[in-house]
Amino acid sequence: MRILLASAATIALAGGLNGAAMAQDSTATTSVTTQERLQGANYFELESSLPFKAPDFSKISEDDYLPAFEKAMIIQKGEIQRIIDNPEPPTFENTIVALEKSGRMLSRVGAVFFQLTGTNTTDRLDEINTEISPKLSAHSDSIVLNPALFARVKAVYDNRAAMSMTREDAKLLEETYKSMVHAGALLTDAERTRVKEINTELSTVTTEFAQAARNAMADQPVFFDSREELAGLSESDITSAAELAAEEGQPGKFAIALQNTTQQPLLPSMENRAAREKLFKASYHRADGTTDIDTRDLVAKISALRAEKAALFGEPDWASYTMYDRMVESPQAALDFMGQMVPALAETQRREAGLLNEKIAAEGGDFEVKPWDWYRYANQIKAEQYEVDEDEVMQYFQLDKVLEDGVFYMAEKLYGLTFERRTDLPVYHPDVWVYDVFEEDGSQLGLFYFDPFQRPSKRGGAWMSNFVSQSFLRDEQPVIYNGLNIPKAPAGEPQLVSFDWVNTTFHEFGHALHGFFANQQYPSLSGTATARDFVEYPSQVHEMWMTYPEVLQNYAKHHETGETIPTALVEKIKASSKFNQGYDFGEVLEAALLDMKWHALSADEAAAIDTEAEVSQYEATSLTELGLEIELVPPRYRTTYFNHIFSGPAGYSAGYYSYLWTQMLDHDSRNWFLDNGGLTRANGEHYRQTVLSQGGTRDYGEMYRDFAGRDPNVQYMLIALGLAEGPVEGGPRIAEGASDGQLPDEPTSSTVD
Repeated sequence: MRILLASAATIALAGGLNGAAMAQDSTATTSVTTQERLQGANYFELESSLPFKAPDFSKISEDDYLPAFEKAMIIQKGEIQRIIDNPEPPTFENTIVALEKSGRMLSRVGAVFFQLTGTNTTDRLDEINTEISPKLSAHSDSIVLNPALFARVKAVYDNRAAMSMTREDAKLLEETYKSMVHAGALLTDAERTRVKEINTELSTVTTEFAQAARNAMADQPVFFDSREELAGLSESDITSAAELAAEEGQPGKFAIALQNTTQQPLLPSMENRAAREKLFKASYHRADGTTDIDTRDLVAKISALRAEKAALFGEPDWASYTMYDRMVESPQAALDFMGQMVPALAETQRREAGLLNEKIAAEGGDFEVKPWDWYRYANQIKAEQYEVDEDEVMQYFQLDKVLEDGVFYMAEKLYGLTFERRTDLPVYHPDVWVYDVFEEDGSQLGLFYFDPFQRPSKRGGAWMSNFVSQSFLRDEQPVIYNGLNIPKAPAGEPQLVSFDWVNTTFHEFGHALHGFFANQQYPSLSGTATARDFVEYPSQVHEMWMTYPEVLQNYAKHHETGETIPTALVEKIKASSKFNQGYDFGEVLEAALLDMKWHALSADEAAAIDTEAEVSQYEATSLTELGLEIELVPPRYRTTYFNHIFSGPAGYSAGYYSYLWTQMLDHDSRNWFLDNGGLTRANGEHYRQTVLSQGGTRDYGEMYRDFAGRDPNVQYMLIALGLAEGPVEGGPRIAEGASDGQLPDEPTSSTVD
């Protein structure tokens, strides 16, 4: 799930300054000729007149974006030049804050454009994205690699000991300086020139990768000739498959759209083994040359460019370069943690595979389990051992009740928030729901947009971001959206959701709360503007409330009878959650290790992988070296569609381990909540004040200790996963003064980005 602008805009708009180039309205003027040339930029030149400056989608056309981007960059260049030309000596106010105030229009257009390219894109928007991404990257570089601007920033930074600043002022100064150095401000002229070239190339090829990976999923559904092949699926699933096939020009057939992960949600229900294999292999071989979409050449370019850029900074690899601001101190620390999990996990995978083979044999099968069989038989064993029927469970989870009586109820009990649906605000798609969010005292906190359903124009996964971020400097309150990919029920049928999608809904709203409770002066430090290996933590800890008895009983009602979900069924679900960790945990750990393998390449090593075949071979070798049962448990994402790490100039590259690290923080925090009374306003207020309201203004170890009164302990995560019964010694360090700790795994739901 990406909670900031997950695209070229992440760096281009933020200018490498964590968003420091995304703030106040410009007073810059351009020539009449330029203004005439960019007339289409008019909508984004002014703040929206809607509540909280929410975007007015009724007034925005596709033709607005390109001229708006162009004009916004011209305006910001003028703002930056005035900072440089200021005859007064550099100060925090006339340099650091002025930089924070620049680029307001660019922020507005980017926030809308990159949400639409992720949720409801079109061919035209994709064309604009391809054209504008390298321009935004070059624009960013013109700011962060400007020697005259850096000289002023450095002068303020060097004088910081003599200055009187608030803690947030000091943090903004530190992050602005560090980000410019990280962008290349201390490099030679020749090195900076090459960094600019690399950044532009990366912006182009990562945008191409994102579009190709999405097209390999959205434009290549898997077709079946008969209903018999889909035996085991529900009537609504079969009806949806028939409708999709007709939409794709093959009436009379059936089509299943791929989802972003390697495993596909319909596989466990499919009785026809050949059909399961067909669906799985279509997913597994996405974009690897099996069809006309192949991202392997892009992967080779991206990894080589990143490694070359790291070498320019004197770093051995991209992972070392990009992890400069993380909680976990080094790539090796992350690798050591993940490596120490492998032996027990490999044994679990082999043991669980043995159980599945016994089940297959007992049913008269003459084959051994393959990945396309795994969940079907694992679910059968789970149903027998724990008597959990996934279809039965879904009957208690109707989407509107999950959100309004579950997620919102939790937010009211913990934080005093209330919500009111509104239908008067323009949205970018009819399926988007909008809510006013109110504090306990009745004051309005912000707006929440909920976009739950899967569609071909939407990228996979689930995520949160802002149309408007909280900032006292800008006098703005948050306008936040959650994007999910729940399969939409046929017209007239209740919108039921799986247990995993319920979990995801709670998770993504945890991200939203992190944004709503932002309490910062500066937008670049506001809300979710935190380290990659911290940002998933507040969202993951909110997953605990989905099965908390008081919350569950309020929303988990049978859609036909109104009966509350039986306690016995809930207990079975909880007990069964520790089963199948060989796959659930394994596919995530493999993806995290594969991420590190790609980004631990030196420049020479990366350059040597320059053909499609070599990309495939390196992936295969890397996975084999892990010592896990990869033929049975493939990674959650293969290289060719691993959007998290190859989409966007940086993305989650060398950062997918973050889901593991933050799950450790999550399970430790769950223990704190339960030890202190659970779902109470006092606990919610404490968590809001110590974590959710702090944004990126604090050291993360200090922040956690303020919340829990101690450092986190890995034992709670290991016990929750069924991988250990007590504490585990050793592990990587938390940066900046925290004590040693260990790392965990990722949530088993589709809550990535």
